[in-house]
Amino acid sequence: MFDLVRPFTDACTRFDIASQKSVVSVAAILEPITAKLAESKTQRERLSDNEALWAGLRRVWRDLSRAQLTFWDNDDSDDDETDDSYTEKLRQQGLRNLCVNVARFTRNIVAGVPQNQSQAYANEVYIRRLLHYYTSWSFMEDDEAILVARVLSQALANLVTGNDLLVADLWTTYMSLPEDQVVLIRLLSSRDPRTLVAALVLILNCIDGSRTRIKILTRTVNGVRICISLLDNMVQLYDADDASEEARAFDVGYEIFTRIMTVDLVPSLFSRLSIPDEIITPHQTTLLKLVDSYLQASRMSSVPTTPQGTPLYGKLRPMLAKTFFTLSTYAQHAIRTSLDIPASTPLPKATTSDLAPPSTLDVMLPKVSEALVLVTQCIVTITLESADEEAYAVVLEQNSQDFFNEATFADQGIVESLIELLCLLELFLPRINFGKPVRPSGKATHTKSPSQDGPDGPGFAYLKRDLVRLLGILCHGVKTIQDRARLCGGIEVVMNLCVIDERNPYLREHAIFTLHNLLEDNPENQAVVKAIQPAGRWTEDGVWQET
Repeated sequence: MFDLVRPFTDACTRFDIASQKSVVSVAAILEPITAKLAESKTQRERLSDNEALWAGLRRVWRDLSRAQLTFWDNDDSDDDETDDSYTEKLRQQGLRNLCVNVARFTRNIVAGVPQNQSQAYANEVYIRRLLHYYTSWSFMEDDEAILVARVLSQALANLVTGNDLLVADLWTTYMSLPEDQVVLIRLLSSRDPRTLVAALVLILNCIDGSRTRIKILTRTVNGVRICISLLDNMVQLYDADDASEEARAFDVGYEIFTRIMTVDLVPSLFSRLSIPDEIITPHQTTLLKLVDSYLQASRMSSVPTTPQGTPLYGKLRPMLAKTFFTLSTYAQHAIRTSLDIPASTPLPKATTSDLAPPSTLDVMLPKVSEALVLVTQCIVTITLESADEEAYAVVLEQNSQDFFNEATFADQGIVESLIELLCLLELFLPRINFGKPVRPSGKATHTKSPSQDGPDGPGFAYLKRDLVRLLGILCHGVKTIQDRARLCGGIEVVMNLCVIDERNPYLREHAIFTLHNLLEDNPENQAVVKAIQPAGRWTEDGVWQET
């Protein structure tokens, strides 16, 4: 078996990185050997004790890394003049070809063989240095350099995959490096989808099955920076064509965040994605989208727990409740400011008021509304999942409906907060019927001022619908919550939402369902509805006309 790699080991004894002939020769020798190694794991295993092979491989990697311009050589300046002579170009081309062939050889010889991984792991530092060099900004549009970076990243992934000791060492090392030396961040910025896939696979393999390493990913500076790059990629790759490399990259990225969710470390990451003086950041919103998707996908599974058997939502529920209060409070203040309604002034009744269009608009309000929809949907999903009280009693001391009903902020519960927000939204956002905005009074608006562009934006879509749906779920079968909703005017607000609104599909149906839950087995709430006399009727065009 040693005869397979003997040409390489013999060439290594005479290898001279400064000799173009030697560089080309070693690169050519490696090609057929690499192909044969990919065919048989048995062949690879028989090479684990070949000391000449591993010594020669280390020498080639070391000399390659030293021959290239690297950060660690204190020569990372991109302003240096380069030798454009034919000889220099030929030398650089030879080094690139050798780097690709050595990386492919290393990738294949260590694949699935722990002994070989341990032997070759000493070369990780050289591979990292070369990756740093070939992912510098000067190579971003260089297709040949992109190929080198891709194969190097594949070799790095195979070097540790499946070997927990090596994975732990590599992960600890990378998370403690200065940020500008973390090659994973550079690889995640690659425009080559195959390079991106290799980097994502490496990250996934490093954190898979280890809560400790996932915790490092979500709590260290380098880890959070990697997560930010991952979230940026998820946004860019979302619309990728099926079966494309971009779609595969999205799937692997989603698996990474799934691992974070399954150990209930989303709250840790969410808090570290915040920015001072920003109510919500784009990366937090993207993370909420992934959480919402994960919760929807896991609804049909068994009662969710972490690998340690602890409740999956033990930390997620408090995060969602806190975020809901934060976003709702901000939205209420922003809408009051836009409508010139002081915080101490009781809200006018939406059915009788006809306020002027908002004179100003908080530029963050659409983003806050978008995030609030996601948080509300997550709360709805978790609460519906916990309806199976017997199953959830095993892992949760308190079901989610009770948890969110008891959550408070500034002496206000979620029910009171969302009802006040719904009332403000009725004043702030005209309903859309047959493409026309309708004022709270029911009168159609035929003119539109520039100041109304904001409320008509996509950031407000589904907000009323999801809030009223959440109210219906929280009050279902709980008289104390039904009473709390009545005392803060929730019944009238919900009745006003039993209408068509193109911005909120199925709003009427959800409002009717919520009204049913508010009135069920509650004579006091039923009396409120009976006392309300109709003051008009809805026309066929969906417009309210007073009688």
